[in-house]
Amino acid sequence: MSKRREKNKNSGGGGGEWLTTYADLMTLLLTFFVLLYSFSTIDAIKFKEISWSLAKALGGKTGVINNGGNLGPIPINQNPGEGIKNRSEISQDNGQTVKLLNEITKEIKDKNLDTKIAIKEDVRGVIIELQEKILFDTGRAELKTESIQTLSKIADILKKYPNEIIVEGHTDNIPINTGYYKTNWELSSDRAVKVVRYLVEEKGLNPQKIQAVGCGEFRPIASNETPEGRKKNRRVNILILTKDKGSN
Repeated sequence: MSKRREKNKNSGGGGGEWLTTYADLMTLLLTFFVLLYSFSTIDAIKFKEISWSLAKALGGKTGVINNGGNLGPIPINQNPGEGIKNRSEISQDNGQTVKLLNEITKEIKDKNLDTKIAIKEDVRGVIIELQEKILFDTGRAELKTESIQTLSKIADILKKYPNEIIVEGHTDNIPINTGYYKTNWELSSDRAVKVVRYLVEEKGLNPQKIQAVGCGEFRPIASNETPEGRKKNRRVNILILTKDKGSN
């Protein structure tokens, strides 16, 4: 009888050891998922800067790491949220882009255009950004007379480089109300085409190296909830492409 009681007593003590092991496992799993969450929310810009630094230290090229198109253009001295999203990224040599950025910035200042336009670095190259008011009247795609001088100076800069060029038209999200344009897609496309036609037909840029793209309202750089944000979104970007092996 005493042996049976002793056996029952010993078997009951194992429950505490099992519970301790289970609690340790749950703690480890919780720690693991907290770490996964912290990795998923890492700042994309800092990650890009760190990757460039590591690549340079290891003697490799400091090209952009493709993140599936979720990271848009990285502007210079601008809000990181200004990214253009869901766009295919062209692999580039960052050294080439920085060199081009510095050269274009100097050219823009020399021509006294730095107060009118913005220069930004993009994962695909260098962007010359022109706000709507410089080129067009609201809701229209005819180049304003006073915009010609600005575009002419920009064309003189572009002629110096063999790089391919993409002219992008962008709008805010307010539906177009004119009878001619049914959607912002059409307005933005026509604006890009008008800029391309001037650069090619009037300034002699190679038509094989330049194209027009209408982006409509779908790549904003600011909130469309305020008049100031919508004003920033109405723009034309002249993108000068850079590539690993140079431009063709």
